[in-house]
Amino acid sequence: MTSTKDFTLGVLTSGGDAPGMNAAIRAVVRTAMSNNARVLGIANGYEGLVNGEFRELGPRDVGGILQRGGTVLQTRRSQRFREPKGQREAIRRMNEAGMDGLIVIGGDGSLRGAHALATQGIKVIGIPASIDNDIWGSDIAIGVDTALNTIMEAVDKLRDTASSHGRAFLIETMGRNSGYLAVMAGIVCGAEIVLMPEVPSTVEEVAQSVEDAYRRGKTHAIIIVAEGANIHTTELARFIDEMDVGFDTRVTILGHIQRGGRPTAFDRLLAARMGTKAVDLLLADQTDVMVGLKGMGIVEISLEEVTTHERPAALIYYEMAKMLAR
Repeated sequence: MTSTKDFTLGVLTSGGDAPGMNAAIRAVVRTAMSNNARVLGIANGYEGLVNGEFRELGPRDVGGILQRGGTVLQTRRSQRFREPKGQREAIRRMNEAGMDGLIVIGGDGSLRGAHALATQGIKVIGIPASIDNDIWGSDIAIGVDTALNTIMEAVDKLRDTASSHGRAFLIETMGRNSGYLAVMAGIVCGAEIVLMPEVPSTVEEVAQSVEDAYRRGKTHAIIIVAEGANIHTTELARFIDEMDVGFDTRVTILGHIQRGGRPTAFDRLLAARMGTKAVDLLLADQTDVMVGLKGMGIVEISLEEVTTHERPAALIYYEMAKMLAR
């Protein structure tokens, strides 16, 4: 067990922002302070680590951030850190600041960066935060629940106008490589069709499904499309219109609205549990692991395992969405 009296840890957020990151930062700072450890907040992710953009954080510095979306530490993508030279510079900056360990809050790329530092002797703990929920080893990541609730609220409103006008709405969610948000939104919003990157579809198949919904007497159709699906949303809408299947089409791209907003109670609690666990592990001399949610418990998974495996597609939920759309 490391003596916490003179222990200094750093915390950064990296990659795409996710609602709940601030709750995780708050948990890290206050747990560390409760153990007499010092915390340095690192601005602008790995780019800030390379530049030495550090400032000390105390309990009052993280007051009032629990309910805020985004990240008060800000985040950047760093090309310099991807190179060995940049990593060496980051380690030099950490040593100069007397930093004994690091907590990285972010997605798959951020966790790969954490593993790279760990292999060079730095004590690192990762916290998964990604609205795509594409990280191996954790049932869910920070930010997923809030993003899904944002999508649900938007789709519910769009359904009102779709039903009023007898239209088919194509709603594009985030998810370049993962259809998790799209398929889960399809289930909780009662979508007629879900398109995800993991399951290729044709415009003809989608148009036929929309026409079938019209013939069954539906007053509208909701089609949720992950941005990484093999069919482009606007091209699909044009094709459906040309086929004259019974519904006029409209396209709504939700975009970065899914990243913002007040984190839900679930995300705040998950962030608090993960942040607390991450500090406990770091102070217990653990390194090169990520904290994750498994069932009801917070567990640790090696970063090597996390970064060398891909999370499987949510195909069971995809089949469920299809069945419930009848």
